[in-house]
Amino acid sequence: MGIFERYLSAWVALAIALGVLLGNYAPGIFAGIAKLQIANVNIIVAALIWVMIFPMMLQVDLSKLHEVKQKPQGLYLTVIINWLVKPFTMALLAWLFFKVFFANLVDPSDATEYIAGMILLGIAPCTAMVFVWSQLTKGCANYTLVQVTVNDVILIFAFAPLAALLLGMADIFVPWSTLLLSVILYALIPLAAGLLVRHYLLQKSEKSLQRFLAACKPGTVIGLLLTVVLLFAFQAQTILSQPYIILLIAIPLIIQTYLIFTVAYLWAWRWKLPHEIAAPAAMISTSNFFELAVAVAIGLFGLQSGAALATVVGVLVEVPLMLSLVWFANRMRPLMA
Repeated sequence: MGIFERYLSAWVALAIALGVLLGNYAPGIFAGIAKLQIANVNIIVAALIWVMIFPMMLQVDLSKLHEVKQKPQGLYLTVIINWLVKPFTMALLAWLFFKVFFANLVDPSDATEYIAGMILLGIAPCTAMVFVWSQLTKGCANYTLVQVTVNDVILIFAFAPLAALLLGMADIFVPWSTLLLSVILYALIPLAAGLLVRHYLLQKSEKSLQRFLAACKPGTVIGLLLTVVLLFAFQAQTILSQPYIILLIAIPLIIQTYLIFTVAYLWAWRWKLPHEIAAPAAMISTSNFFELAVAVAIGLFGLQSGAALATVVGVLVEVPLMLSLVWFANRMRPLMA
């Protein structure tokens, strides 16, 4: 890993501090940026999210799908956890903490938006950082790629209906047009563009693709950090007046992370999956496609909404938590089949 990926938690923390500082001392600038919208989509944030998403979509290889036939259990586990378990546990935890445990600590309307942001995190399975987690646990690279590819395909069709279902259950109005636009803009189009560019480069040579990937790779982290700066700048006044909100949002997200990993890893152990498949499967099941969650939260609720803040807090807590799970998985390696 490069210096950015290795110390991502520190870079995110610095980006948060810079965003809060700039948002507090130059609110007018960010108010102007917030107005640069087309169809409820902020142009600047959309560009940054595309910078983040495109490199990961370049790695999707549909030709690898057939390889999963050799050990399909890892893929079954990932799909079941990501689409039938994780979204519902996240919705339940978000509702439980902000409608019951923290009901007297936050405004009801704000609580509803925090719940929405956490739900969006819960229904967006990871497609980028999971390659890092797989590498750190010495997972099977091809199998990880297959799992990510399948998740991306399912994402295109399942994200919007599942978001509408769970947000509706939380009594949150969902404008379908905005939600579908977000899926098309941040999932379907980048995936199609990634596949086309990948095909074009492979016609030249494998090295051409690898060189292009290496050139694009820094864009993911740089786009992430700039997005974090912007989002925390938009939220600066709320954060400075109510700093405890960050902690309140982080608590259910931390519980969700360790809960899902425990379920996925024990399931993999019960099925006697080898470490190189079990560890990445558990990581994919646990981590989130926070770039998509952030984009949809902004599109649905606005740049300065509680939902956008909740998804950004997800970025803050995910990296250190996932690193702790990498350590655990590596320690448990001798116990796996």
